[in-house]
Amino acid sequence: MNYLAHSFLAFSEQQIVGQFLEDYVKNNQRGNLPEEIQQGIILHRAIDTFTDSHPIISEAKVIYQPLVRLYSGAFVDVSLDYFLANSLSESDLKFHTDHVYLALRKYQHFFPISFDNRLNGMEKDNWLYNYKFDWGIKYSFQNVLNKAKYLEKDIPIIDVFLKNKDFLQEKFDLFFPELEAHILEINSKF
Repeated sequence: MNYLAHSFLAFSEQQIVGQFLEDYVKNNQRGNLPEEIQQGIILHRAIDTFTDSHPIISEAKVIYQPLVRLYSGAFVDVSLDYFLANSLSESDLKFHTDHVYLALRKYQHFFPISFDNRLNGMEKDNWLYNYKFDWGIKYSFQNVLNKAKYLEKDIPIIDVFLKNKDFLQEKFDLFFPELEAHILEINSKF
């Protein structure tokens, strides 16, 4: 789900790892990890907190809410990855995605065994790179629907995205520079 933005807003390989590891580590386990991985976990949480409470994101959520109610934030997050992928040059996106997969493989021993299948699937289907395509976002939306407990699996969420792409692009253009500045400030304090 917005893996691209999280990895893009990391400042080192180990911070990338922490961004991904956040979903697998409890607070009381964090102290056993290298400092930069801990920083990545902190950045992940800071990104989520800033995003979830931002008024521009609240405006973006409105388009998804009639179909998915409380899950609208997850669909906005995935939408942001689409616009981020398309804001990068082809070569920059390719370099970044390859760098992320290499970092995750290099530090894979920090992840639980259950992450192996996820990473294999991410690499095989090149999730991070394919966020740039409408079909890639449709695939990611379907993953969110499949994981959501209280949503039908055939909701036409991609139609809402496509119909509102210009509106969402505008929200991304306003929001993402603010997010980058916020995360840069947090990282400068490490």
